[in-house]
Amino acid sequence: MSIQNHKLRQSRRTLAFFWALLLIVVFFSSFLGRMDVSPQVIATTLINLPTTAADLVAGNYENLSESERVLLLIRFPRILLALLVGCGLSVSGAVYQGLFRNPLVSPDILGVAAGCTFGATLGLLLPGSDFTLVRICSFIAGLAAVSLALTMAKVVHSSQTVVLVLTGIISGSLFHAFFMILKTVADPYNQLPAIVFWVMGSLSGTSWVDTLQLLPIILGGYACFHLFRFRLNILSLGDSQAKTLGVNPKGLRLFLISVSSLMIAVCVASCGQVSWVGLVIPHIVRTIIGPDHRMLVPCSALLGATFLLLADDIARSAFSSELPLGVITSLVGAPIFAWLLYHNKNRGWT
Repeated sequence: MSIQNHKLRQSRRTLAFFWALLLIVVFFSSFLGRMDVSPQVIATTLINLPTTAADLVAGNYENLSESERVLLLIRFPRILLALLVGCGLSVSGAVYQGLFRNPLVSPDILGVAAGCTFGATLGLLLPGSDFTLVRICSFIAGLAAVSLALTMAKVVHSSQTVVLVLTGIISGSLFHAFFMILKTVADPYNQLPAIVFWVMGSLSGTSWVDTLQLLPIILGGYACFHLFRFRLNILSLGDSQAKTLGVNPKGLRLFLISVSSLMIAVCVASCGQVSWVGLVIPHIVRTIIGPDHRMLVPCSALLGATFLLLADDIARSAFSSELPLGVITSLVGAPIFAWLLYHNKNRGWT
């Protein structure tokens, strides 16, 4: 019992550390930008946010200073969107790895990223294209890719997770082929640059509308994972033991996969493909606190949000022109993942 209490206290200290790290990075990110904003202005803007919310909704910006406009209309929405996307991708990755009992599973294993990429490209090529149309097309195509993978697995009449992974690969390859066709026929001067930049990921041009559209889905998905965190531990033991303990592994796995895919679809539709977040962050957290989903889920959410916000800070401030977000996450995530593989070479899945 004392060992369990010690592990619980250690996990809580780790969770508190992740919270502190997140708040520090959020505060630091508020300063980054071409306009210098003092800490006093940031504090005053946050304190007055309840009173200025009505002006923001009504589109009345005359009463806001220039610094307040930069914070409220540019930096704060972008910071919040980075936190939501990082949280959604990391938590979905942790859940996928637990469901498939495979540490190499990433959130796009069922083809959702390829579907979203195809949908966004289609939206960019349609007449009268705008950001809203691109995100709607991306979201619909992402869900279509997952639905195709699940339907093929059902047709095969197999409940094995390896079959679901294979159908996900088929679906992802199919939608990737569709994407390559659209990329080939796109105008190389007016359309292709926007497609390439979107595929590499970016949070530029974020507004409160984009952030608030994502907020309920990410929070709702996280709430589902939090409620089923004990059953996630049971599913990680295998289907036989899960049935013995009174859990329906097939139904619960399908439900959790659907929720995860929905979260990933809205994240990719909001900012494009951001690689490595859903693969590396759960590995880091699992190395620190272990495989218990009771702490793995919240810690992955916090660290994933912090990681993506830091990556976005680097992307928008390292050079005069903004770098694609996916480039930063790949440059940072790939070496970290290589180190984790070496560090955990003698350890099993748990």
